Order: sequence, then structure tokens, then C-alpha cells
Amino acid sequence: FLSPVAEFCCGFFVILILGKFWFLGVLYLLWLYLDWETPCTGGRRSQWVRSWAVWKYFREYFPIRLVKTSDLNPNHNYLLGFHPHGVLVAGAFGNFCTGPSFKNLFPGLTPYLHIMPIWFGCPFFREYIMSAGMVSASKESVSYVLSNEGGGHASVIVIGGAEESLNAHPGSLTLNILKRKGFIKMALKHGAHLVPVFSFGENELFKQVANPRGSWLRNVQEKLQKIMGFALPLFHARGVFQYSFGLIPYRQPINTVVGSPIPVKRNLNPTTEEIEQLHALYLQKLRKLFEEHKRNYGIPEHKSLIFE
Repeated sequence: FLSPVAEFCCGFFVILILGKFWFLGVLYLLWLYLDWETPCTGGRRSQWVRSWAVWKYFREYFPIRLVKTSDLNPNHNYLLGFHPHGVLVAGAFGNFCTGPSFKNLFPGLTPYLHIMPIWFGCPFFREYIMSAGMVSASKESVSYVLSNEGGGHASVIVIGGAEESLNAHPGSLTLNILKRKGFIKMALKHGAHLVPVFSFGENELFKQVANPRGSWLRNVQEKLQKIMGFALPLFHARGVFQYSFGLIPYRQPINTVVGSPIPVKRNLNPTTEEIEQLHALYLQKLRKLFEEHKRNYGIPEHKSLIFE
């Protein structure tokens, strides 16, 4: 979802630095150097950018909807685990970076969507994504958000990461989470309450070339993901005027359900056993959230989440 805009911004910067107005490119490089740490210190959001009319049409296209199941006390900080990654991560962007839905449902809370640090190295593009409320997914960045003494901050982390996008086939319910425990440790260190979030419909937006584990394609994708830091799913959907082939996502409803908070007591030095226990509880709550709501969004009764 971010790649086309990032490529345009990088291309524009190259043209600028090599062209007649090269001095503007040099000035921006100086700004980039001075502003390098901003994505790790809460970013620089703009309510004007977050309220652009285009985002309203973006949300209505699918449509995207945020569903509340429990109140979140703004006196606490929260770590929201978003599942699944999908190809587009449309539910996370549409609900936490645009529009008034989150603010209206959870007054007093400010959401920060954490994404891969590599995106903040793209000239100009970094300004755009920070304006939308995105910040780095580095440990320093998450710690900064969750260290707010007065509470009211909500870190949103796509737990499965880029690797999980390779599982984003229609009907897939496989989550990369069994080895993902860093977010648990971070929640314990800061006493941030954990909130499972499941986005129904996230994997239905594109069709992906078959890439089962062990296949040559999956092996190549996983190797590239380790080298570059982001995955390269081979996907397609519909075109502008036809539905047979293209890169425009299918119009499938996305319902992002925010679960009940799991209270977490601050523990600066959690043991491995304490991390494991909280991780197991989180998995239990995530599965319960899915089971309670799956029939509302067209998931067959016999289907369940698969953790790997």
C-alpha cells in the first residue's frame, strides 16, 4: 500500500537533487539529518492530513469499519496487537490513521501506528506518513509512546509483520505469532495494557500466487524478506473498469474489532516465564475475540485461527 507513494517521492527527490534546483535537495538532506529521530519520538501528526476527504472515500470503498467491544480508560497506555497483516494493512491505516472513528469510540486516546523503520528513510514520503500518525516500529519508538506518564497513548503494532503478508490468501486464518514475543516484553516493561485486535476481511482484498511453505516461490520470498526487511507477495485483484485482473483491491468489507484490554502490571525486568505466561493469555484472548465475532462476518463455524 505504501510502496507506490514511496517510489514517487524517492523519484521526485532524485530529479530534484540532479536537476536545476539541486540546492533544495541539499537543504532537504540537511533537514533529514536534523529530523532523523522524529519517527522514534512520537512523529509529527497533522489533523489536516488525517482528515483529507480522500480518506473518507478510501474507507467507504471497501467499506472499513471500527468495532468497539469494551471501553479503554484513557488514564492508561495501551498496546494494540493488530491481526492479520494482509497485503494492504487497510484496516490499520483506515481506522488508526484517518477519520474520526477511533477518537469517537475511544475518547482521550491517541493511536500511533508503528511501521517498519525503513519507510522513514524515504525523502518526503516520511513527512507524509508521519502526518498520518505513523511512527517507527523500533523498540525506542514503542517505548517513547508507551512512556507517556499521563496515559492516553495507544501503540498499534501489526504483530505478524511483513512475513505474515505471505499468508494473505482469501480465507487464510494463519497468524505468525508464536515466536513474536517482543511486544509482550514491551507491554510488561511499561505496564501498558494489551488489547487484541482482529480485522475481518483483511485477507480478502487480493488474490496471491500460490506459495505454500516449502515451495520454491515461498523460499525465495522468505530469503528476500530477510535481506530487504519487507516481503514481496505476488498478488493481483481487479482493474479500474474490469474485475478480471489489476492491482486495485477488491471491494470487500473490513471490520476491525477491538477486543477487551488485558491488564498488565509494570515489570521492568520480566522473566522468560512471565513473558510466556502473558503471551499465552494474549493468544487465548485473541482466539476468544475471533470466535465470538467470526459468525458476524461470514466466517464458517468450523474455521479457527491457526497460530504458527
